[in-house]
Amino acid sequence: MAARSVWAVRRLVQRLLASSAASEGRGWLHPFSTATQRTAGEDCSSEDPPDDLGPSLAERALKLKAVKLEKEVQDLTMRYQRAVADGENIRRRTQRCVEDAKIFGIQSFCKDLVEVADILEKTTEYISEETEPGDQKLTLEKIFRGLSLLEAKLKSVFAKHGLEKMTPIGDKYDPHEHELICHVPAGVGVQPGTVALVRQDGYKLHGRTIRLAQVEVAVESQRRL
Repeated sequence: MAARSVWAVRRLVQRLLASSAASEGRGWLHPFSTATQRTAGEDCSSEDPPDDLGPSLAERALKLKAVKLEKEVQDLTMRYQRAVADGENIRRRTQRCVEDAKIFGIQSFCKDLVEVADILEKTTEYISEETEPGDQKLTLEKIFRGLSLLEAKLKSVFAKHGLEKMTPIGDKYDPHEHELICHVPAGVGVQPGTVALVRQDGYKLHGRTIRLAQVEVAVESQRRL
């Protein structure tokens, strides 16, 4: 009984193998072939929702990031435009300040010179009003006092603004500070190559020469043979 059952199973397996071989020869697909599996896989995956139902999470994240970056670009653009406008305003104010400095840079000096002019005017009026005709001595005394006061005021104004008169007598000749007028023989106590006489005073402003002093320079005298 058992032998008969085994024989029946063998016959069934042989028939199935023969049927499978015949099906492959005729181009039929095996029930468990790759194509069948792929079709089954596609059928199983067909249960997933289609893409046209809505964007995926990755796409949503990218859109949000793009919106954020666009806002940042707009913010940076506005900041840049403001910085450019502020820089232009600063440039204009600086240029205006420079122009004002050129015009009004000597305002303080001019104010002090006005005081000198007041002294000169008052001295002139005082002399013309109180001087008796023919009294030349009194007139000269008043003129001297007025000029002395005027000179003292001028020196005070010059010192206040850093304007200094050069006194180069006895100094070595310097073409950057002195303008040579002529040469004179060196006298007693005068070294050759030094300033012997000043024709016109020179001035420095805060240490910088603004007018050369016109000078005569001593040289060695040549003996006649």
